Formats: sequence, structure tokens, C-alpha cells
Amino acid sequence: MSKINQIAWDDTVLPFQLDRSSIRGRVVRLDGVLDHILSRHDYPPAVSAMVAEIALLTALIGPTVKLRWKLSLQVRGNGAIRTLAADYFAPEGEGKPARIRAWASFDPDRLDARAPFEQIGEGYFAILIDQGPGSTPYQGITPLTGGSLSACAQTYFAQSEQLPTRFQLASGQSRLSGQDAQWRAGGMMLQTLPGNPAQPTEGGSGEGGLIEAADILQGAESEDWSRANILLDTVETLELIGPTVGPTDLLLRLFHEETPRVFDAHRVEFGCSCDADRVRGTLSIYSAKDIGHMTTPEGTVTADCQFCGAHYVFDPQSLGFEATVDADGNPLPDSDSDKAAE
Repeated sequence: MSKINQIAWDDTVLPFQLDRSSIRGRVVRLDGVLDHILSRHDYPPAVSAMVAEIALLTALIGPTVKLRWKLSLQVRGNGAIRTLAADYFAPEGEGKPARIRAWASFDPDRLDARAPFEQIGEGYFAILIDQGPGSTPYQGITPLTGGSLSACAQTYFAQSEQLPTRFQLASGQSRLSGQDAQWRAGGMMLQTLPGNPAQPTEGGSGEGGLIEAADILQGAESEDWSRANILLDTVETLELIGPTVGPTDLLLRLFHEETPRVFDAHRVEFGCSCDADRVRGTLSIYSAKDIGHMTTPEGTVTADCQFCGAHYVFDPQSLGFEATVDADGNPLPDSDSDKAAE
């Protein structure tokens, strides 16, 4: 049974709705995707935990937005863990998988025994939505609060969308019989359906006046939301991570009295948008003098993708707005070498 569930639910997002409560949600399992992300870097345990959390949040939030291109989560802090970033690329067509990538930067000398979230320090949590060329990117920012990235995401939805939202996440390394240990992670998202929420007039009841679910919901909606959250509180870590309990079985165990209804599951895979042309584009703003400072003693300019670890090597003469040759080494029409030949 465990092998069947592992095959069926690895790297999937399952949308559902609780018809009795007018609450929607998603269950996510990241197995091969998360193992691929973390195996590209030698992260300490605290950093791995934060990368797993931001990857899970990205997988759960991404399908919520009617994306044509990309949703990004970014965390910046002044602590030992300086940056966390994850991207969700929308499926390119019907039946195609979404793609996820995640990455972190940190100062190993400042890491200590505190909880991983505490080591981010002071900073912000941001959600960015890019619908592609011709559109204006959207950015929503909330302070780092609540003791977890999940709490930050919940605050964002309450503040910016007036949608009470709850995340329950778990991750870790597990070992199935006869297999090597690998990273597995799972999570669940609950969110009220859009309606006519109350509008707090003098700030919220949360930390620093931030809006919380209690400030938005009233009457029966508040009771439904509280009941669903109490039921979610009973979930166990191994139920979220799997693979012995499938997401559909988990929904029935938790919410059978709430009339759960599931929709088609979506596949996710690791995916990175980096390529040599994109790197060239990033370097196109630099002068030949700037490119010279980037050039190695071997006479090349190198770049590494922080997400996937891809390594690129370039001819410095092909970079910047004063480039004299193209990517294949052919002289550009307006280059000095062409003028000399004339």
C-alpha cells in the first residue's frame, strides 16, 4: 500500500473543498522535487528546513493564483539565514506539470542552535506575481512575524486579500524499506472562499495591529473556520509527509463531517528558467571595463545558477553593451574589429 501511495502522490498538489464549511484547500506532497532541490546544495539542517518550508508554501500558493507565468516567494533578513527564494512556474499547457525551484543564502559562521525561523532575524516576507511580458508585476510584502514562514503567509492573505488562510507543513528525511534516505515533505492549506469579509477600521488584533482571521470572519463563518482549524490541528507529521497515507485518505480522516470534495490533482516537478541567453541578458548592462573586472585569470567570465547549480562560461568579449563578438564568437556588425577591417 505504501508503494502505491508513493507512486500516486509523489510531487502532486490536490485541490479540495469542504462543502459544509465553504472552505477550499490543497494538499501537497513534495518528494523527488524537494530532494532534487536540497541535493544541489550542502545546506545545514536549519537552512534545509527553511528551504523545505518555502518550497511547500510556493507549491500551495501558486495554484491559488490564475497564473500565466510565475509566482515567487522571497524572504530577506539580517540574520544568519539572509535570503530564501522560491519560484512556481505555471503549467505551460493542459496536463503539463507546474515547475518549482528554491534556494537560500546564509552565513554559516552565524548559525546556532536556535529555531530555524529565528535565524532569519528582522526582515520581510514577499509574494511576487509576474504574468509575463506586457503585464505589471505585483508585489505584496508583510513583516516576518508569527514564528514561521507559514505564519507570515497567513498574515499576507489576511492583510492583502482579507482571506483567512491556514497552513500546516511538515518535512524531513525518511527511509523506506530497502531505499536510501531522502527528503520528503507535505502540507495542507485551508482558505475561506471569497465573500464579503468584515473590514477592521482600527487595525487588527494580531502582533503590531496585523489583521487575523478573527478580525475578518463573523457568525457562522467564524464557527466553520474554527471547526476546520481544530480538525486540522489533529493531523500528524507522518500523515502529511506520507507515503503510507494518501491525501484523499487524509482528507476523509480529518474532514469526513465537512463533506470534502476533491478535484483533479496537479503534478509538480523541479524546473529552472536559467540559460546562457538569460545570463547574457543580465550582464548586458555592464561596460567592457566592468566585464574586465569579472574576468578570471583564465580569460573567461563564469556564472553559476543559485537554484539549479548550472555553470556557465563566457568569452568576455561577448558580454555587456560594448560586446565585440556574438555568442558564437562572430564579430558584431558595429564592433571595432569590423570598423578596422573597413
